Amino acid sequence: MSRMDVHGTVADGFEQVREAFAAVVAEQDGQVGTQLTAYAHGRRVVDLWAGDEVSGDTLTGVYSSTKGAATLVAAVLVQEGVLDLDEPVARHWPEFAAAGKDGITLRDVLTHRSGVIGVDGGLSAAELSDDVVIARRLAAQRPYWRPGSSYGYGGFVTFAMVNEVIRRATGQSLQQVYDERIRTPYGLDLYLGLPEAEEGRFRPIEGWTATPEQEAAFWAKVPGPHSILGIGYGLNSTPPLDQVAFANTRAVRANGQASAGGVGSARGLAGLYAAAVWGVNGQPPLLKPDTVGEFAQLHSVGADLVRGDQGNYALGFQAKGLRYPFLSANAFGHDGSAGSEAFADPVSGIAFGYTRRRFGFGWSYPEHDLLATAVHGAITS
Repeated sequence: MSRMDVHGTVADGFEQVREAFAAVVAEQDGQVGTQLTAYAHGRRVVDLWAGDEVSGDTLTGVYSSTKGAATLVAAVLVQEGVLDLDEPVARHWPEFAAAGKDGITLRDVLTHRSGVIGVDGGLSAAELSDDVVIARRLAAQRPYWRPGSSYGYGGFVTFAMVNEVIRRATGQSLQQVYDERIRTPYGLDLYLGLPEAEEGRFRPIEGWTATPEQEAAFWAKVPGPHSILGIGYGLNSTPPLDQVAFANTRAVRANGQASAGGVGSARGLAGLYAAAVWGVNGQPPLLKPDTVGEFAQLHSVGADLVRGDQGNYALGFQAKGLRYPFLSANAFGHDGSAGSEAFADPVSGIAFGYTRRRFGFGWSYPEHDLLATAVHGAITS
């Protein structure tokens, strides 16, 4: 059997998605290991996979696509009145008021406008595996810019702050609320805290492939470890954070670190967004239309202090209508640095999930555009 064989099913009318996925797999020479799942108005219409050691049930690290699941927890609690987006974080978590952070709201945190993207001296890999430890370190940290004046992506720490607010407000961690209220009742193959019993399905993430010359040229252009970008991506610790090793560490998977420690499949990612807007497995939608509208609304646009022009955020989610202009203005979701992608478009009815097991060189994933275009075309034709 060729490593480039495509497995799985598509519904009638979605044959072009299989063709697009096959083209992606051929370009990758079958060596990456990828999955693609899509829903149309709550009905699963695409379920494909390919590559070594990958099936439809395979789990892998989804990095910042975790933020979509974590944001959904916050959205449910805001919808129920348990959390208030415009209430200062310190009202629930008094220690957070230190060093000029007393006015920072939950909305500021969710839209990357808090200025709290790391700590002086960095966080070790072990510290970054645990939201409680991250929150303890962040409580004393002065923001890296005046809160609310600009925005910058807090890749590894943002949802430790959200988690601490949820813990103080509910007595449960974000991970516990997610598992009890979202993952279990909706049957989602996306974990914030992977049980030991599921470890056999996990396949590790692999680093990108490049020549020594390509590596040297790439890293020569990366800002220094104590720059805004360096702090945002954990490069200011000793040693700098190894992103590949991060998701492959059992402690990260077991704790389900809420910014980047999620483990799942394309089925899980697409199912998350289908559950949010349309409902799955006989369960009703998690979010009311007004809540979807609030959390899909653009909040932070233009140049990102950490990521440059790659920003554009709704509330907790990325604004996918700006990323993919053929989607509606209120499409929302979140990608991950190893190449996962996931989103919902409430207008066209798409819920999309994609995973891959190997980083793309320079964090580049052109197949996202090809696959998203194919799914959108099939659903709207």
